[in-house]
Amino acid sequence: MATLTDVLGIRVPLILAPFGGLSSIPLTAAVSDAGGLGSYGLYGYDRTRIRETIAGIRAETDRPFAVNIWLPTGDEVDPGPEHDGYAAALAGFFGEVGVEVPARPERYLPPVEEQLEAIFEAAPAVLSVVFGVPSDALVATAQERGIRVVGTATTVAEAVALNAAGVDAIVATGAEAAGHRVSFLRSAEESLVGLFSLLPQVVDAVDVPVIAAGGVSDRRGVAAAFALGAQGVQVGTAFLGTAESAANDAHRAAIRATAADESVLTRAMSGRLARGARNRAVAEIEAAGSIAPFPAQNWITGRFRSAAGAQGRGELQSLWLGQSAPLARYETAADAFAELAAGLPA
Repeated sequence: MATLTDVLGIRVPLILAPFGGLSSIPLTAAVSDAGGLGSYGLYGYDRTRIRETIAGIRAETDRPFAVNIWLPTGDEVDPGPEHDGYAAALAGFFGEVGVEVPARPERYLPPVEEQLEAIFEAAPAVLSVVFGVPSDALVATAQERGIRVVGTATTVAEAVALNAAGVDAIVATGAEAAGHRVSFLRSAEESLVGLFSLLPQVVDAVDVPVIAAGGVSDRRGVAAAFALGAQGVQVGTAFLGTAESAANDAHRAAIRATAADESVLTRAMSGRLARGARNRAVAEIEAAGSIAPFPAQNWITGRFRSAAGAQGRGELQSLWLGQSAPLARYETAADAFAELAAGLPA
């Protein structure tokens, strides 16, 4: 088996987690320049924005980097007459931030085919995918263009399916991780395996390099992941709190203030299960008991969440963070990278 560093063309087996809506070019470039693999989440990006983003990353670093997309699961809803009711149910939040309740759009998300076309054209070093198994055509086209494909698994069965599809590496992501639970064979609620149970079982089940993700924020977590067979570690929250990330001050404050047993798994903000801080918006949406399906809920809440972020109102944002958030106290990406690298095998 080739090593992960050889497969990805990197020097240090540390990977920045891709953030949907919170990725930044400076953070992606900083991790790649340090010898790891910077990543950028392209959730919701259309063809033009993808081209501009990849060009922007290339202007900041000449090192390999990854971009990430969400594969369709088949249960996504399109904008329909129900939209107005979904949006009206959240009218109070729009009023608080001074934004009109959004009218029904033509689409909630760009087609994944449009995203892939732009990615294949730009040919970044790595394409990572979540929420499914990439098709044979996707893997073949990517690899023909020199793009490595990385899949993401929350269970051993998902890892086996990704391995059979011919991906170049697999991220084993534990239930401790921040953000969306990217399960696809069973429901997210039925796929909540902790990283240090999941990781060695995935390593035993597949024949490609495995990357550990979820609950790793310092050198101790890195060392433990490698002891259990990982060839690399993907880290989100520890980098999300740094100056280079796109998180605002309210989000960084939540990362520093949320204890491991205070983060929650909720569908309130997007319609899919995700881990973050339980703020007022989450509590009130859950209490109302009416959450639109994905991606309607994500698109609608995104309109008041972005306004709340600009106003520094953390109680109305999506404050994604993992269970090791209390360990993520790094001011810069360089600080976080140096601490994590200290846990790598000699």
